[in-house]
Amino acid sequence: MSPSISGPRAAAIALLLAGLVSGCSGSSSGPEKTAPSATGRTEAPSASPSADTGAYRRWGLDAPLAAPPAAPAVKVTDGMKPGEEPKIVRRVDTKDKVVFLTFDDGAEKDPEFVKMTKDLKLPYTMFLTDDIARAGRGYGYFEQLKDGGNTIQNHTISHPNLRTLSPDAQRHEICGQQDRLEKRFGAKPPLFRPPYGNYNDATLTAAGSCGVKAVVLWEATMQINDMRYAEGDKLRPGDIVLAHFRGPQELKGTSMTKMVTNMLRSVQKQGYTVARLDDYV
Repeated sequence: MSPSISGPRAAAIALLLAGLVSGCSGSSSGPEKTAPSATGRTEAPSASPSADTGAYRRWGLDAPLAAPPAAPAVKVTDGMKPGEEPKIVRRVDTKDKVVFLTFDDGAEKDPEFVKMTKDLKLPYTMFLTDDIARAGRGYGYFEQLKDGGNTIQNHTISHPNLRTLSPDAQRHEICGQQDRLEKRFGAKPPLFRPPYGNYNDATLTAAGSCGVKAVVLWEATMQINDMRYAEGDKLRPGDIVLAHFRGPQELKGTSMTKMVTNMLRSVQKQGYTVARLDDYV
């Protein structure tokens, strides 16, 4: 178990979390770049014959999510050379009726979320900030989530607005977290999400220099009860959904598992299912 956090460091983390609640899901910005398409099936997926209907009902869903189609033969980052500038991925170019769930920072460490995602065999991707993920239960909590087959990716050391930092400071935030995650989990993450979605050319240079292949942004954000969309009023094939590790204090009394149930209900209602981002990017 990680040691408890107290004193000035605890205060600093509390201030950081307050900033995350108000601004982490702000509109992403940076130089425009286009990711190549990921080819997939065109038909809507059918329900998984091996899905545990009872588990879905236990977590407030009326039916299991449909099984995702087979992963594409070619991923967005296939063929990239070491040190190459990362791709910018806001949404995956696919006709598959799938969306991708991502959870940021690591503030809430709810044991029920571990049970939920294992029961539902839910695919998702975690982008962790070191200062936040280490607090409380620490990285051991995320190892439990990783055991379900999901991956841990980079969200900087301390969650700064990277566009306000020098190139060297950006490199410290990005590559420093690459090194910490490699030491903890055995490999440098290929995906990176800049805090607040803010980045510039120096961000891309720093990220590419330490093994990042794609900078992952988003097209939809999960609120407490439903989603907010960057374009239009509904999901589109390949949308990346941004959510956070949050608990009742930040969610106005709603638990993280209830928020995720609301998110999955919205995905199902719109005729989509959930696939693993790493399989496409």
